[in-house]
Amino acid sequence: MKQERTIAKSSKAGKPATHDEYLGSVSADKRAALQKLRKAIKTAAPNAEECISYQLPAFRLSGKFLVAYGAAANHCAFYPGSVITGLKNDLKNYDTSKGTIRFPAEKPLPATLVRKLVKLRMAEKR
Repeated sequence: MKQERTIAKSSKAGKPATHDEYLGSVSADKRAALQKLRKAIKTAAPNAEECISYQLPAFRLSGKFLVAYGAAANHCAFYPGSVITGLKNDLKNYDTSKGTIRFPAEKPLPATLVRKLVKLRMAEKR
């Protein structure tokens, strides 16, 4: 039984517990893009709490999920939820799907667009 506990603990060892741990685990180019995204989110939602959700850096507002971001093999991603449907024109140069915006690390999302998405998301959550 003691051996099972050791295995269970070590399987969680690679999971980030904070935004900084997550960002420290990605490549420098993706880290730079995601740090800009994080800063824009914090500016738009200064009362939001940083957390990790589904192994991704995320933000909660009043205990409820607000947005998340992350890095994949070939892109970075921002997860603002359904509010992206209302900004199709602003997002025409990005790869989007339901609730997700994918972008290359060398072309980070503009801070003004991120703030707009976060504010729409906060309004949706009220």
